[in-house]
Order: sequence, then C-alpha cells, then structure tokens
Amino acid sequence: MNRLRVEGLLAAFPKLVGHSKQHTFVETDSVRYVYQPLENQMYLLLITTKASNIVEDLGTLRLLAKVVPDVAGGLQESSINDHAFDLIFAFDEVLTAGGYKEEATLSSIRTNLLMDSHEEKVHMALKQSKEDAAKVEMQRQAKNIKDRQMAQMRQNFVSGQGLGGGGGAPGGMQGFGGGGGESGRGMFDGFSGDQGNNNQYEQEPEPAPAAPQPPKVVAKGMKLGGMGLAGKKDSLMAKMAMEDNLMPAAKGGSAFGFDLAAAPTPAPVAPSTPLTLALEEKINVAMNREGAIESCEVKGTLTLTANTEAGTAAVVAVNKGVISNLPGMTFATHPKVDKKAYEKDGVLSLKGGKGFPTGRGVGILRWSYGSEDAAPITVNCWPEDEGNGSMNVNVEFELVRPGVVLTDVNILLPLGTTDPPAIESIDGEYKHDPASGMMCWHFDQLDSSTLTGALEFSIAGSNPDVFFPVQIMFKSEVLLCPVEITGVNSSANGTTIPNIMTKSFVPESYTCA
Repeated sequence: MNRLRVEGLLAAFPKLVGHSKQHTFVETDSVRYVYQPLENQMYLLLITTKASNIVEDLGTLRLLAKVVPDVAGGLQESSINDHAFDLIFAFDEVLTAGGYKEEATLSSIRTNLLMDSHEEKVHMALKQSKEDAAKVEMQRQAKNIKDRQMAQMRQNFVSGQGLGGGGGAPGGMQGFGGGGGESGRGMFDGFSGDQGNNNQYEQEPEPAPAAPQPPKVVAKGMKLGGMGLAGKKDSLMAKMAMEDNLMPAAKGGSAFGFDLAAAPTPAPVAPSTPLTLALEEKINVAMNREGAIESCEVKGTLTLTANTEAGTAAVVAVNKGVISNLPGMTFATHPKVDKKAYEKDGVLSLKGGKGFPTGRGVGILRWSYGSEDAAPITVNCWPEDEGNGSMNVNVEFELVRPGVVLTDVNILLPLGTTDPPAIESIDGEYKHDPASGMMCWHFDQLDSSTLTGALEFSIAGSNPDVFFPVQIMFKSEVLLCPVEITGVNSSANGTTIPNIMTKSFVPESYTCA
C-alpha cells in the first residue's frame, strides 16, 4: 500500500464516522475502519481488510489503547505529539510489517522499548572493571614513585649528599637550629643557639693541622655549605674530606650524619668469640595526621651466627616460661630447629644433633605482635594556612611506651619548597636541606625525662598536604618482647660457649600521613 492510498483512506474516515457512538467500526467496499474514541475528539484507528477477524482486531485495538497513555503519559494532544516516535516504536512491537499482530503484552512492550541488553551490561561491566583496575594501578604506581622519591630524598638527606660543593652554594645544607634542650650539648657545641639569625655560624672554624698524610678536616663545628670562605682552593680534596667526616661515628655518633666531626667508621674486625647472637625487632607503624595509630606491627628475630666450629654446636636456652604467657604475641621456631626440645625445655638447637653453618646468620626464633600499644612514639602535625601566602606548622611528639629509650631520633618533614623555615619555637635541634626540600628534627636521646616535645615554624606555601608523610627514625636497645638468653652451651660437652649478644629495635616504616 503506497502513501497516497494511506492518505486517501485516512481522509475518508472523518466523513464515514459521523456522530454516532453506538458502533466501533465502519466498513466500505474494500476496507474496515476499527476505531476507539479518545479524549478531545481524537480517535485510535485501525484499518483492516473486510476479511480480517474483527474480534482479534478489537483485541489489538484495546492493547494499542493501553499503550498510548503508558508511553505518552496521557491522552493530551501535546503529549502524543511529544512522544510520536516512541508511539511508533511501541506500535511496531504490536504489529509486524505485514500487518499481523504480535503476541505482545504491555510489560513486554515496555521491556523491548527499554532496549535492555544483557550482553551490553556485561560489556559495560567489563569496561568499568578495566577502568577501575587501571585507576588502582595508576594510584599504586604513583604511590610507588612517590615512595621511591621520598626514600631517595631521605637517603640523600641522611647520607649528606645534599651538601653543596662551593662555599655558600644554594643547594648546601643549612646548619642546625638552636633549641634549649639537653640534646644541644656535646656534638652540637659550636652551633648557634640564636633562633633569630637563622642558625648561622658566629665564629670561623679552626684550620686543619698540618700533616704529611692527605688532609682530613678537623673542625669543632659543622661547615656551612661545604668549605666556607677558604673553599676556592683544593675543592676536590675538601669534598672528599667532608665525605669522610660524614661517615657515622663508631661510638655515640649519629647515624644520620649530624656529628660531622666524628672519625670515619673503622674497618670491621673478625669476631672475637665463637658465637654471635642478635636480638632484633623491626616495627611498622602508620599514624594519621592527628597522631592516632591506624596500624602497628612488630616483628622480632633471634639470629645465631657461628663464627668458629665450636659455635656450630651451640644450644641456646631462652626464658620460654615468661614469653609464652605474653598476650597477643606469637612465636615460631625455624623449621630445622628441634621444636619438641623448645616446647619442653625452652632450648633452641637443630634437629638430629646437626650443627649450625659457619659464618652465616640463622634466624632460629621469630615473634610478632600487632597491637597499637607497641608503638613507642606518636607524632602529630598541624599545618595551618595563615592566609597571607605562608603556613604555620606545629609538630608534636609524645613518648608513649613506658621504659623505652630511643637514640638518634630524627623526624623528617617534607616542606614542599626549598625555602628555609622560620623557627618560632623548638625542643631539640633541626637541620634543613634545601636541595631535597626537607627538614630534620633531631634528638640525641628520648627517655622518661623527655616524654614530649614541640616544634613550631612558618614557611611559604598554601597546601597543607605537602608536609606529609612525616617519617620517624630512631634506634633503641630496649625490645618490646622481654626475651632473654638464659644460657648458651655446647651440645657436645655441655660447657658454656662464649658469645657476643646485641639488641636492636628500629623502625622499618614509621610514618604519619
């Protein structure tokens, strides 16, 4: 049926329907008009052949009459005009292209009009999953890059690579700032205690004494920016001398390059005893910016190193009766250690009477603890925007574990700028490295006499996030686990084996973010 034929049939309908409302169909010589009056002089019209089943046609008309308000939202002419194409699509679900009725219901028509596809949902879910995985991977890579950058800056800061080569170079390390604490004595003698002059030297360092050997820098204080005023000559040798002096001190020196006048570390010597025992604990702590501990875990190891043949036959006894009753602490022995002997008598030895390897450390006992009370120190950092292009930063620490003694305590704060901080008040000492944009807040020792400390400074900036994460470093010989070596005897003859024992408690990762 062409378009002209359709338009002619539709034009004839108003003349045929008349004003009678008793019938719902009108017939001509060739077609039948099946209709239903709607509102506002509108009709729903179905044109069929005269041979069509009028009962089925009336059912189709009733279904279409339900579709119109459901799709258009009403029977107003404006609504029908606005949803004309939607109605065409809906009618197409009821009638096929040949004019035959589909077995359709109102709910199936709605479902088909939504064009909901399970395959499309699966595709979109896979796409979203890939995007989410890519975002997670991007964040992980960004965090790894940031962690590597922070570790590199911390390593450069700690090893002294931030020191400039020329006198007064912009990348040189600034001197220590003065705080009136006890930690200011000893290795900090000769440094300025006046906070108003940005901690510059007030006197020239003593010249190096003459010696036939290659020169070594001997100074009572730290050299600012490298070589000072006389640094124009022999700069290469002076740099080498400074690097030598930046090595950690053998006794009592800082492990972070603060004691610049310390002698170089002596070469390692052969062990003087048949056996070396090392009790070591490493702690991982994550704090939020308010100083609350979010996660804390301590892992400890008892390591045995046999230095001679006599040390390979060692049997180590520990205070198992004490440590086995500690709540929350778990212990595990090495798979090759005789576990029955350990459970019964608290002794650690290899199974089958075998000896320990020579010259190689073996972790014979491990323990772990995962409660917040294991953290020895908490730090909170409060950066505040003063509104004039500068930030006021308050940093506080608190020694929270009773009886602990921390040495070489360094709290590293990223500053987000190479500008030096303006110190308002400080306990302890500080050091600024403009090359890495970091500041180190240092204490020689923290114990029961120094339970708290505070630092306040101002610096240019407006973003509080640049001051995080804060890194905390320290050393201690006070372990969390009260494990004790009660005896070291030979499995061959039962005699006591001389040994050296060390204790170490250090952070593996200790951050405030």
